[in-house]
Amino acid sequence: MRDFGAGRGRWLAPNAYRRDFRERRGAIRNGNSWKLERRQHFEEAGSPSRDALRRGNWAEALRLFEAERPAVRAAAVEEDRRGSAFHRLRVVEEPLTPYMQWELHWLALRAECGHRVRVLSATSVEQSEAGGLLPELTLLDDRTLYRVLYDTPGATLGAIRYTDPATVAPWTAYLRQAYASAEDVQTYFARAVKPLPPPPPA
Repeated sequence: MRDFGAGRGRWLAPNAYRRDFRERRGAIRNGNSWKLERRQHFEEAGSPSRDALRRGNWAEALRLFEAERPAVRAAAVEEDRRGSAFHRLRVVEEPLTPYMQWELHWLALRAECGHRVRVLSATSVEQSEAGGLLPELTLLDDRTLYRVLYDTPGATLGAIRYTDPATVAPWTAYLRQAYASAEDVQTYFARAVKPLPPPPPA
């Protein structure tokens, strides 16, 4: 599951990717979308909670998550109103990196608010990674596929957008199947994340 075809995608720089993504997602009515995250560490800009994790202020990182609960719940209600379900699939390696411990707190909160989030163990996708790790993907309305690219530390470089069915359809089938077999993030969180002590700065 690593085939994107030859010369079929369009490169988008970070700002162009974010703009294209917002416009296409905002236009979806009664359609499914999917996000696959594989990397175990990202560098995110513009997130006060992420900054708190870098400083080692775990209590502040979680407090900032909690402050966003009303907005997160409102976003889930809006998705349901438009019939635009967004399914997030997170591949997890253990032991968890500090970033993953932080992100799973965020994903569990999102699930509590009505968003669709599931977890896949890294061992369960080994057969799909014979040629390398799975890519970071976002699929909108089963029609537009973004392969999101990152540098080595985990900062966004942009994305390649694919719209031809020959490329999009196999990944649509893969993501649907993987999501169906994945564990709900809330059960995973209660078992494997909630009991952990605060992570070190990262």
